[in-house]
Amino acid sequence: MSLIEIRVPSIGESITEVTLSQWLKPDGAWVKMDEPICEFESDKATLEYPVEASGKLIHVASAGDDLEIGALIARLDTSASEQPTAPPSPAEPAPEPSVPKVSGTPAPSGASHAAGHPSPAAAKQMREKNIPAGEIQGTGRDGRITPSDVEAADRQRDIDDIQPSKSSPATQASLFSRQERVEKMSRMRRTIARRLVSAKNNTAMLTTFNEVDMSAIFALREQYQDAFVKKFGIKLGFMSLFAKACAKILLEMPEVNAFIDGEDLVYHDYADISIAISTPNGLVVPPVRNVESLALHEIEFVIKELADKARSGKLSLEEMSGGTFTITNGGVFGSLMSTPIINEPQSAILGMHAIKERPVVVDGQIAIRPMMYLALSYDHRVIDGSSSVTFLVKVKELLEDPVRFVLGV
Repeated sequence: MSLIEIRVPSIGESITEVTLSQWLKPDGAWVKMDEPICEFESDKATLEYPVEASGKLIHVASAGDDLEIGALIARLDTSASEQPTAPPSPAEPAPEPSVPKVSGTPAPSGASHAAGHPSPAAAKQMREKNIPAGEIQGTGRDGRITPSDVEAADRQRDIDDIQPSKSSPATQASLFSRQERVEKMSRMRRTIARRLVSAKNNTAMLTTFNEVDMSAIFALREQYQDAFVKKFGIKLGFMSLFAKACAKILLEMPEVNAFIDGEDLVYHDYADISIAISTPNGLVVPPVRNVESLALHEIEFVIKELADKARSGKLSLEEMSGGTFTITNGGVFGSLMSTPIINEPQSAILGMHAIKERPVVVDGQIAIRPMMYLALSYDHRVIDGSSSVTFLVKVKELLEDPVRFVLGV
């Protein structure tokens, strides 16, 4: 017997531990070189791990285990030979497996390591929607389950819920239920929890508030949206305008764009603005780099690309790293006001909120205007109170007079 040890590979400089989220090949299976055998979940991404040789797989670690880089997860018996699968006896033909009615082209009937196994993005959706692999027919390459397969199965569930079978009456939820369930926190959720507690305990965090009249932004988008889409192929959103406004003021006020490094302050002559994106597994904050040098449509394209990758679990470690300032928009969920927590090691974060029509005094008269509360949480060790207030006022002034973007004043 010739055994090769399979260990957790080095994933990134800052990553020392991963979680074995799932096995893609069962214990004792014969695997071919370059076949993915498992998935690792790090603080920032989920990665498939292929084997470097062919042989019989012997599990050592279990799904859900937290493992350090270099830890043994399996052994591979390279002296074993592939065992052909015996065809079913003609007298007792194998029954046809039943699958739900889902859209898409059926997967090939030939056996494959990918058949019935989800991609990393599909696996996340399955966990979120609580759909077992047995209810989904993969239409990807070699029968791999894709995110669209999960969505199709979920839609089929909705149809079945709306039109329940007459032979199986719907079960009624029990009243006064006292049931509980315990689920292990995902690695990403544990990382988010640890970073938030660290930011709360290790920074002198304070929040200052202001409000911005969004009338000029609304008028700008209404007047130029069609032309913007026709020329650039993407809509002009609020986030690019807020990011551009913040980038301009960050370069004017470098203390808001600085880090603490030991007893030193690190200043940046650029604005890499992290955008908070909600995903099924938690919040991620990939940065848009050099916002000060990008046009509005370029910022929109980068944000869209990062958001799509984040929600499909395809963000790389490099795309998740860095950032000198963060913007988070709780308004998309209906938040009227909040105190966002600093994204360490950054020193400040801007919170956007829901736009609500409110009566305000304009030139001595009461008017109804679309208003948004802004919140700037900052590390008082780096940023003085006067600087934080000034920063927020300057951002407010730019947003209420967006022509200044064009004039550069």
